[in-house]
Amino acid sequence: MDKILLGHGSGGKLMHALIEEYFSPAFGNSGAGDSAVVDVPGTRLAFTTDSYVVSPLFFPGGNIGDLAVCGTVNDLSVAGAMPLYLTAGFIIEEGYPVADLKKIIVSMAAAAKQAGVTIVAGDTKVVNKGKADGVFINTSGIGSLEDGVSISPANIREGDTVIISGELGNHGVAILAERNGLTFEPPIKSDTRPLNSLVKAMYRASDKIRFMRDPTRGGLATTLKEAALESRLCIRIREQMLPVPPPVKGACSLLGLDPLYVANEGILVAVVDPGVAEIVVSAMRDHEHGKSTP
Repeated sequence: MDKILLGHGSGGKLMHALIEEYFSPAFGNSGAGDSAVVDVPGTRLAFTTDSYVVSPLFFPGGNIGDLAVCGTVNDLSVAGAMPLYLTAGFIIEEGYPVADLKKIIVSMAAAAKQAGVTIVAGDTKVVNKGKADGVFINTSGIGSLEDGVSISPANIREGDTVIISGELGNHGVAILAERNGLTFEPPIKSDTRPLNSLVKAMYRASDKIRFMRDPTRGGLATTLKEAALESRLCIRIREQMLPVPPPVKGACSLLGLDPLYVANEGILVAVVDPGVAEIVVSAMRDHEHGKSTP
């Protein structure tokens, strides 16, 4: 590999090859995942960081601001942690409209309030015109874990049940449609939202949750492939049961996409003990962000 390609940031095979060949050997295993669990005297913490370079910055159902907050909250949540504090770093292109920046900041504040987290620190840099696509945002987050909570593909066992919390593909299709000037009826909106309260409801129902992940870049298929590789088990899903809304199916057919590989921002996939699957699913369906759980 001589040069970095766009595919190296797509969440797929090229990105994983980049991580395994360069980042992991240099940084250790901590460089390979969305979140890390760290033990400090008296408590267990989860720590995560992510960068957001979405285009367009504003899209049906959200913008880069609430996306950055919700994405970081969700990475902590699916690690089994209760999100507490976030930081936010901005790289702003010279000439970017202040009115639009204000909209982004306000949406970040609203998303943080909805998730019950506090943005406690940040940084701002301005680069020359043409050196950024309007605004880039980096967020880091920290959350606390209760003793005994362990979310990992290594926990997955034969016979476990795979659960999806909602409809697939809305976010990725909404972004692509807005980027390419496409319209669909009914309109397709991003599912950007924080999932920490949904995860809390799942844990109230049962603590026998083996694994969770939010299927963002690379979609559900890539997420399950990663889990299968790390658990050394084959994961079988019933495609006819997957909740892909008709507008997303139609859009994917038009654009030549597989909805299983399209990004999501407001759902999670969980693997649970089969003995508690019905209890967990029932709790998810009772929650506002899990009503579409199949």
